[in-house]
Amino acid sequence: MSDSIQIHKLHAQHAQWMSALMLAKDELSSFNLRLQEIDAANTGQDIKALVEHFQNQFITQKEVIDVLEHDIKTDENRIAENAKENVTAVEHRRVVDDQNLRDRMEIFKKIFGELKMEYQGFLGKYL
Repeated sequence: MSDSIQIHKLHAQHAQWMSALMLAKDELSSFNLRLQEIDAANTGQDIKALVEHFQNQFITQKEVIDVLEHDIKTDENRIAENAKENVTAVEHRRVVDDQNLRDRMEIFKKIFGELKMEYQGFLGKYL
């Protein structure tokens, strides 16, 4: 079932999501730099395997972020087109809320949070 939401509220939600995704990208860059330092300083196979695990996870999360950013921008274009249809009533106009996109964003936040906790545990053990 599709719910509707006011355009300005959906736009604000999109802006919040984009900020969260940008922050996650920055964190991934920082995580990767630290991971490279750990990799260079350690030769043990157990650490190398963990480094590779996190590298793969970071690549996957970066790809998820890219897809989410694209889909949010696409949805922004959709609501912008809707707003152009009747500019005078835009603050009261409602549009279909893409629940799938909302769910995917929540899943990303959960998985990314779990990955951060796992990575912080790794850093605590090997730094």
